[in-house]
Amino acid sequence: MNIDKYKNLRYRLMETESWPLKYMFKFITPNEEGKVDQVKALLPKEGEVTFKHTASLKHVSVTCVALMESADKIVEITEKVDKIEGVIVL
Repeated sequence: MNIDKYKNLRYRLMETESWPLKYMFKFITPNEEGKVDQVKALLPKEGEVTFKHTASLKHVSVTCVALMESADKIVEITEKVDKIEGVIVL
């Protein structure tokens, strides 16, 4: 696992001076084996989650807008979702 994979994301978020802030998580998930549910389970419970299927129904775009307290929390959620096989972090 590349420890610095999200270093740039964390750095950009740390430059933001107004916390908490609304953050948009966006992932492309294979539409198989409950992967959409796995992603949804890791997202903030109070977030507004929307789903959009591709025309072929093979993938689902998962978007979640939530009020986040810190850059570390955003990176933590992103890292956990990234560990799900086949999921693309946008």
